[in-house]
Amino acid sequence: MYRIGQEELNAVARVIETRALFKINKSGQDAMFAEEEMKEKFGTSHALLMTSGHAALTSALIGMGIGPGDEVIVPAYTYISSAMAVVAAGAIPVIVEVDDTLTLSPKAFEAAITKNTKAVIPVHIQGFPCKMDEICEIAKKNGIKVLEDACQADGGSFGAKRLGTIGDAGALSFNYYKIITAGEGGALLTDDKTIFERALIYHDSSAVAYFGDQLSDVETDLFCGNEYRTNGISAAILREQLKKMDDIISDLRRNKKYVMDAISDVCEFVPSNDINGDCGTTIAIKFDSAEKAAEFAASEGISGTVPINTGKHVYKNWTPIMTKKGALHPLMDPFKMEANRDIVPDYKDDMCPFTLDILSKVVYIGVNPDWTKERMDEKIALIRNALK
Repeated sequence: MYRIGQEELNAVARVIETRALFKINKSGQDAMFAEEEMKEKFGTSHALLMTSGHAALTSALIGMGIGPGDEVIVPAYTYISSAMAVVAAGAIPVIVEVDDTLTLSPKAFEAAITKNTKAVIPVHIQGFPCKMDEICEIAKKNGIKVLEDACQADGGSFGAKRLGTIGDAGALSFNYYKIITAGEGGALLTDDKTIFERALIYHDSSAVAYFGDQLSDVETDLFCGNEYRTNGISAAILREQLKKMDDIISDLRRNKKYVMDAISDVCEFVPSNDINGDCGTTIAIKFDSAEKAAEFAASEGISGTVPINTGKHVYKNWTPIMTKKGALHPLMDPFKMEANRDIVPDYKDDMCPFTLDILSKVVYIGVNPDWTKERMDEKIALIRNALK
């Protein structure tokens, strides 16, 4: 979270005063307006606001028809939610290497494709854009759906398109730690009417048929799903945050560039697939050893993070996935389903050695959009001193 204040307070007060807290209402309709504003901001035909990025990922996979007997390729470096969404759909996550950009390796993706591969989830981790042109080309050639996990990249872009709008569907997150926030929340973006309709039903099957006219243009038959319905307060906050998003990203990019330009002669950066589309939240410096990375990260005033130490963002720490415990009840566990019997991988801690190696040799330095020039010059001096 970067910028939140009086505008959001006023929005919450307005919702409470109108008593329009439930998503479906006739007085406030903030959720409906938030979705309309997202469609305009991101340039998609459909936007569906819900409770989290995980909810959006799962709903998108259900919308794509993913289920038992299917494999979904995910990168070895992403938050555990990416893989857990696959399991929630009844499918099996296939974990593959990232490349030197710290995002899904197109080569690893292509090499992992089997007759059971039905979808791939490129993850724009830390706001770093994936190689979406190559990934989409490979996916199209093999009849594979592309679900972008843009949960850490709200508002970023690759080429001329926003992240989350390039594949068949995309997921955004608005929790406390994201570029814009509603406290908690997420959204599904897509141009595919079938994916949208299925996701609409799945994300709120207990209410979608009984409140408002949500099914007025829906052709998909109703089925049992989940309850990821949002509310008027979260939607009102998000509407104000959406207004601020582009300015936040613009300032993040400006400040990141200023610092990077000032230290480029003394360090090596992790390469970017689109530096202009990068969200600007993170400067990623690459070292030739894990020891040097750790030493730099711990240096005075750096406050650096070595991504290998970020817990559930690294595949070997995805305990429920690695131990194949996909559900409490064994008959609901995709890893034990008959349809998946021949496609369950033999997960091992060392199965993605390149990912583990590069994550141990990189240091992240967080960027703030509200840094002054004086604060950045101070940070630059600290970085240059630590790199000596």
